[in-house]
Amino acid sequence: MDEKFWKDHYTLLNKDEENELEIFGYKAQGCRRALCIAGYILSCGALLLLFYWKPEWDVWANCIPCSLEEADVVLLRTTDEFQKYTRKKVTWIDLSTWLPPEGSKTDSPLVADKDSVINRAIMKPHLKMRCIQVQKIRYIWDFAVKEFKKVGAIEDSNTCQNIHHKFGAGLTREEQKMRQLVCGPNAIEVEIRPIWKLLFKEILNPFYVFQTFTLTLWLCQGYIEYSVAIIILSIISIGLTVYDLRQQSIKLHDLVEAHNKIEVTVCIKNEGSKKLESRHLVPGDMFLLDGKKLSLPCDAVLIDGSCVVNEGMLTGESIPVTKTPLPLMESAMPWKTHSMEDYRRHVLFCGTEVIQAKPTGRGPVRAVVLQTGFNTAKGDLVRSILYPKPMNFKLYRDAFKFIVGLSLIGILGLIYTVCVFVYHKKPVTEVVAMALLLLTVSVPPAIPAALTTGIVYAQRRLKKKKIFCISPQRINICGQINLVCFDKTGTLTEDGLDPWGVIPSEGSRFQKIHKFPSSTPLPWGPVCGAMASCHSLVVLDEKVQGDPLDLKMFEATHWEMEDCSTAHDGASNLDTCIVRPGPKASAAPVEGIAILHQFPFSSGLQRMSVVTQKIGKEQYDLYMKGAPETVTGFCRPETVPANFLKELKIYTSQGFRVIALAHKVLSLREDADVSLLEREVVESELVFLGLLVMENRLKRETEPVLRELAAARIRSVMVTGDNLQTAVTVARSAGLVGSASQVILMQASEPQGSAPASLSWQRAEDSEATAAGSSEISVNVEEKVVLEGEACNYHFAMDGKTYQTIAKHFYSLLPKILVNGTVFARMSPAQKSSLVEEFQKLNYYVGMCGDGANDCGALKMAHAGISLSEQEASVASPFTSQIPNIQCVPELIREGRAALVASFAVVKYLTLYGLIQFFGTALLFWQLQIFGNYQYLIQDVVITLLVCLTMSLTEAHPKLAPYRPPGQLISPPLLLSIVLNVCFTVAMQTCGFLLVKRQPWYVEMASQRHCSLGNQTQTSSSAGGNSTTSSTDSSVLSYEDTTLWPLSTINCIIVAFVFSKGKPFRKPIYTNYVFSVLLALQLGICLFLFFADIDAVYSGMQFLCTPMIWRVYLLLMLLVTFCVSFFTEDVILQNKHLWLLLKTLFGFQSKSKYRKWQRKLQKDPNWPPLDAKDSATKNTDEVYINPMYEHNEGD
Repeated sequence: MDEKFWKDHYTLLNKDEENELEIFGYKAQGCRRALCIAGYILSCGALLLLFYWKPEWDVWANCIPCSLEEADVVLLRTTDEFQKYTRKKVTWIDLSTWLPPEGSKTDSPLVADKDSVINRAIMKPHLKMRCIQVQKIRYIWDFAVKEFKKVGAIEDSNTCQNIHHKFGAGLTREEQKMRQLVCGPNAIEVEIRPIWKLLFKEILNPFYVFQTFTLTLWLCQGYIEYSVAIIILSIISIGLTVYDLRQQSIKLHDLVEAHNKIEVTVCIKNEGSKKLESRHLVPGDMFLLDGKKLSLPCDAVLIDGSCVVNEGMLTGESIPVTKTPLPLMESAMPWKTHSMEDYRRHVLFCGTEVIQAKPTGRGPVRAVVLQTGFNTAKGDLVRSILYPKPMNFKLYRDAFKFIVGLSLIGILGLIYTVCVFVYHKKPVTEVVAMALLLLTVSVPPAIPAALTTGIVYAQRRLKKKKIFCISPQRINICGQINLVCFDKTGTLTEDGLDPWGVIPSEGSRFQKIHKFPSSTPLPWGPVCGAMASCHSLVVLDEKVQGDPLDLKMFEATHWEMEDCSTAHDGASNLDTCIVRPGPKASAAPVEGIAILHQFPFSSGLQRMSVVTQKIGKEQYDLYMKGAPETVTGFCRPETVPANFLKELKIYTSQGFRVIALAHKVLSLREDADVSLLEREVVESELVFLGLLVMENRLKRETEPVLRELAAARIRSVMVTGDNLQTAVTVARSAGLVGSASQVILMQASEPQGSAPASLSWQRAEDSEATAAGSSEISVNVEEKVVLEGEACNYHFAMDGKTYQTIAKHFYSLLPKILVNGTVFARMSPAQKSSLVEEFQKLNYYVGMCGDGANDCGALKMAHAGISLSEQEASVASPFTSQIPNIQCVPELIREGRAALVASFAVVKYLTLYGLIQFFGTALLFWQLQIFGNYQYLIQDVVITLLVCLTMSLTEAHPKLAPYRPPGQLISPPLLLSIVLNVCFTVAMQTCGFLLVKRQPWYVEMASQRHCSLGNQTQTSSSAGGNSTTSSTDSSVLSYEDTTLWPLSTINCIIVAFVFSKGKPFRKPIYTNYVFSVLLALQLGICLFLFFADIDAVYSGMQFLCTPMIWRVYLLLMLLVTFCVSFFTEDVILQNKHLWLLLKTLFGFQSKSKYRKWQRKLQKDPNWPPLDAKDSATKNTDEVYINPMYEHNEGD
């Protein structure tokens, strides 16, 4: 395939996005299609079934490769390691039905927005458009760039000015129609899948196809009772699965159905406003928000007025968020880039609730539709539920390898059977039937299904503990977690910050602290004005609501807030919030302050500011609050005290949260429109007002949980948006950093002019002595926690800016730093996600625990993201804990470990059960015999099925072990366990098989069913009352069968007990009452059947009578097998110390990247570098690293 053809044939869909796909073009060919149809008929549908499982084979067989422009079929492939294929048909959208004929001739664009992909996708003069639908999203063929492009959204290339000018007046009716035809309805439609479809899909699962094949064989052999029992169980299993899927489908349908029927007021260009059902909205439509509560039916960008929105559906936090309009400014940058990370502050997301709409003097609140349908935030959530991301977990791949391995053993059995039966000159039909029978015996088709039982029970246990899960496959992965990232505020520390004091600054000097709570209220002044007005609080249902920090700060002033909606009449004042001194506030020379405009807080900017006006006065003021380092950057240097950094360190080193306040008098005209002010212009030349010190107490549960994780050798890392010094202190008091450990602060700076990027390392000075010496401060610093077996005596701490610079200019140093990085402060949401990803690259299994507000990306990126939220399921993460502290983390890890061990136990058991049955059957085949119908029935249904269903009921062990369970099935302890137990089984069955032939009472073709009184004599009486035919009888009735059945069956019970190990990851087996009682009952039934001298039992089970002493011998053989198996499993294979000794003897070392780096750094005498500075060379792609840091790199 030449390069040009390949370029036209293949491209990437959604490049560099989470749902990136490779797309290949194909064209159907008649003769290939005819050959395939012939193949379907000749193979009795087997080829069709194969193509159903493998869509890529279907495309390759039916079509020929061609360019994407000519393709009528496309093949999509995921770019992850799963490389999953999907086949999609290319369809046509015909626009000629409603467009005037002259529209095809004109060269003018059919859509007013010239940059729109729609204009580039229309094929003239036919007025047609090629499209594909992938995971509910529509893509149309762009003739200009020769790619499929997503529709259903406004182009990201639009500037702020473009959005205002192109869409500010609404779309014309013709353009609305056009866009609706191309983009489809603004609806998140989840069909309730018909039962026949669900049934069909379930039945065509390879597991059930294999089951059908097996059952056909058993029925042909006359195993009717057994086959009927399996058919009934399969029907029940399919029925339950279909019912469950149907219920999920109904639940999801009901969840989104109401969303499609919301009434909105849309502005149509040149026609005025009109009420429409939300399903008719299209990208670019302009709609009005009239102040009523509204669940948003689409993603929209606010262009006029402001809104208060509840984004609980997105973040899990039901805190009102203020949205501001997109500024109208001339800038060539795309609007999202212009607003940087903070573009979200202008966007109203689908599914969130508008609580308040605040219009400006220019008219009602207006918003432009950004995205519709499944392109929206809510659509994205629904798609993530409909099409969950496959988890790359070795367990499932290993289970497949296991099935392949067992199939190979089955094929050997097939060859052996053919040889034996052909040698005895048996008919071909019997040879084929028996050979296939032995093949199916060795492969228990229930292995994939059995893997999920542990997960189902773990999910149920987690639900009882108020931990909810929307991605159950991740529960097993939780068992492998060895590093947890914690957010600080609201996660490790209390949600609410209590005001501790305020330190005003006057004449560039800090004044006396005003402490909270105090008998005297905070005196009036600029500091009081800033605390009373610089916030994003709103009055809802006569209650002040908003960010907890803002709320505490405002309450400390004793001022009161008026409800904006009732404060004033007239549209011009609706956007104004008024705060007034309360009865307990200090006397103030002002009646109140009107908050005219907000520049909201954001994690990216780390500041917020408000434009205010004192009631009755003409002067406008701007107040700012935010991170001290950020705020001082906007202040006039002469107003910032010289000892600012020293003062700041005194408080941050004790774990206080410090916020800086600043002020500026704005020189504006009396009739100035404050909403048009540019943030960058007004936020400059401020006067520094002082520091607000807030106390951030650790949650009660934080220390014990972190101590428990450390004892279990699970690393804990703090990732916060707070100040670095505060974060380090909280890390020390929480026990993240041991009292004997030193913290190394890292500071990096970007290249400036000719100076390259630099990186400095210095010990964190112990400021506690300074703090303790200060007469002003008296705070009880809690006793430090020493971590058990702390791996290192140093920890790196850095802020987000430093992290970003290291990742950009010192990337080769990043792994070395991350291996011992513990505190990451002032991290933006994008940096949090990047950090989690970098930890994963070092082969850590990463857990992330946060409040779901600004760490959504990191929660989704982690192997297990846990959102602390009151909601049952958050979009933010796979796990949601309604318990608002980090106790959920060890709980989840415990359950994950228990589920993982349970999955391994069930797979091991099923493998042994298959092989026990396989060898027993193979031995009987040697003399052309087979186990009886009821014999198989008891082994498969009474024992194995019930064992699989109850084995995973054992609960997680309350104590976390200091090591993880093995993460893969193909590991030495697990394989050895299976191999050794198979050896014991083969030895025992072979001994039984050979020894019975040497007994004096043994005859090859015996037919004695009942035992005489003496139990020694033999008669040649035939069993007359048996319903089976004599030929079947002769193939079952034998002393070998009577000997091998109890050995095989009781051996299944033995391995079930041996593999159900309790400690260290699960509670002891006796705590699983159902399973323990069941094993005892099963053993009792088997012994009764074997020892009861009852003719009816012998007749039904197709046994021959054997002397009592022989039965006792068999029991002793089983007892010896049990003892050997139990000793091998418990004392040798599960002995952690023995394996560690073997690893040391053979020099085996972990291949995980983080382990390799740890070993390297331990040998490096120059690491960590202290009080050193390093710089990256400029103008080269390669980053220069000081050689002293790269010591031993080549080892």
